[in-house]
Amino acid sequence: MDMHGVNISDSAATEIDGAVERIDIKSMDRESLEQLAVQLGERAYRGRQIFKWLFGKGAASFHEMTDLPASFRERLDQVAEIRRLRPSRIQTASDETVKALFTLESGLQFETVLIPDLETDGGAKRLTVCVSSQIGCAMGCAFCATGTMGFKANLSSGEIADQVRFMDELARERFGRGITNVVYMGMGEPLLNYENVLRSVQILTHADGMGLSARRVTVSTVGLARRIRQLADDDPGVHLAVSLHAPTDEQRSAIMPVNRAAATDLKALRAALEHYHQRTGRPITYEYCVFDGRNDSEADARRLAAVSRWVPSKVNLIMYNPVEGLPFERTPEDRLNAFIRVLVAEDVTVTVRRSRGQDIDAACGQLAVKSA
Repeated sequence: MDMHGVNISDSAATEIDGAVERIDIKSMDRESLEQLAVQLGERAYRGRQIFKWLFGKGAASFHEMTDLPASFRERLDQVAEIRRLRPSRIQTASDETVKALFTLESGLQFETVLIPDLETDGGAKRLTVCVSSQIGCAMGCAFCATGTMGFKANLSSGEIADQVRFMDELARERFGRGITNVVYMGMGEPLLNYENVLRSVQILTHADGMGLSARRVTVSTVGLARRIRQLADDDPGVHLAVSLHAPTDEQRSAIMPVNRAAATDLKALRAALEHYHQRTGRPITYEYCVFDGRNDSEADARRLAAVSRWVPSKVNLIMYNPVEGLPFERTPEDRLNAFIRVLVAEDVTVTVRRSRGQDIDAACGQLAVKSA
């Protein structure tokens, strides 16, 4: 039986060279857990109880699931396992940004960032987790450190959700409150790991999971038009951000290989975003990293304003964080201010994202496992 990518034999486990490989139960969604419960001789609602224990209460073992029959817990322990992410390294920046390095059993590594927005008294008014959806990235954006790794693997829905749970626990220890927002802006292209990303969103937003509002979750993409349409049709209720970074096909193709195909160029992107807004009614956020001498002229600002009028949107200008070995520099402050003035004059809603965690390579575009 194939349950959303998890193969379960009649014994609910897989025989490999005489040894039984137990199921990674956190990689299963709520419906799959219901099916697993039925397969193991229980009622479907037992699967919903497992979901709540795993993702709502953070159970680390089946024996903690005290409202399940003892015999069922023992059977679960035989055929499945509860994997839990543990960091190999934690770094804290001067601005209190935290970066965690996780190592999987395969030896592959990836990073997650906790970004606090602090009050003057040190309290946190906003705590955002920037999660990775893949190890490495296949998109090859010329300015991004993660792209230099190439693509290594997709993360499971449980591995994505566990990043949030770990950072939530750390936030409560350090800042006295849980996380408030999640952005899929870490390693990888989320829409290339579509099913696992959607399952992780369910975990984060379901009342029996972590209980976050979908409005507090943002999925970022380089602009995969077909997947944007699919996201609109599935509509998990999250916000959509598009990594634009250039207002013309010529400029964008020079730094983002995704734009070189007709299926994912600006024309295709516009049609997909119009479909997205028509289906969801939600505005788009354009992420625009400002590079010195490449996309930061006043003419570029006017072209960006034209793009922003495709559908209701806002523009988030990102201060570039230099990456060793890459030929990009941050735009000077005076040119940035001139760029912003043009956007404001064009009635564009614009914000500026300043660098956070730059001294530990945790800022936007800097995530890369150097040991890899």
